Amino acid sequence: MSDNQIIMLGTGHATVTRCYNTCFVLKSGNDMLLADAGGGNGILSQLKKAHIDLADIHDMFITHAHTDHILGAVWIVRMVIQRMKNNTYDGCFSVYGHDKSLNVLDSICRSTLHVSYQAYLGKRVFFHEVKDADIFNVGDMEIQCFDIKSAKEKQFGFRAILPDGQKLVCLGDEPYNEANRLYAENADWLMCEAFCLYADREIFKPYEKQHSTALEAGIIADKLNAGNLLLYHTEDKNLPARKSKYTAEASQNFKGNIYVPDDLDVIDIA
Repeated sequence: MSDNQIIMLGTGHATVTRCYNTCFVLKSGNDMLLADAGGGNGILSQLKKAHIDLADIHDMFITHAHTDHILGAVWIVRMVIQRMKNNTYDGCFSVYGHDKSLNVLDSICRSTLHVSYQAYLGKRVFFHEVKDADIFNVGDMEIQCFDIKSAKEKQFGFRAILPDGQKLVCLGDEPYNEANRLYAENADWLMCEAFCLYADREIFKPYEKQHSTALEAGIIADKLNAGNLLLYHTEDKNLPARKSKYTAEASQNFKGNIYVPDDLDVIDIA
């Protein structure tokens, strides 16, 4: 088992019902970064199934304020504070994101959480605004944020430099923008959305929703000289065949390793 892992808590897009919304934990040693939290309190179930204790998570990154990414974050904040109140959570909890995401998260928390919970905001639960190209650290992992240049909703991806020097890049859940080549080129691990198969584009209409397909993800990974390609944020109509079909389509243009994880899959970053 590697010291560095991606733990996929969810792999689906916003309206899936057969899997959970895309979110994951990036783990290095004992340090963990939770990237998004899905669309509800299902995140608590996914963490339990993954054998991850919430008390061990002290950092969360929010890519953007869409419901399938931020509503689960409200539950994470609530349950972290509940543990703080019960003296079963040590230290502080930090949430990183751009201004729009944090403003939405703060507004929901202050509108829905009990006043005794709100008292922890800014004292032991901190919302840290990051701007394009800002860097923060989670243990020995260096995380650099970047604006994905979305035309739909302000969204940040990130590049993580792991303690062993490997580079992991999360492109967010929209198509790659060439303006971010500086962050994404030569990534050892490239995490890229693939809303559906190109072969099924007339069924799922990815381009109308500003998403891409497994075919385009393979083209992008090849263009960026990625070492490994991980596909996520997909439809859920044929989960048993998803891994084989998405891999086959992406491999038409990308000859590196391709991962199409199911919910709760653990990928060693080695």
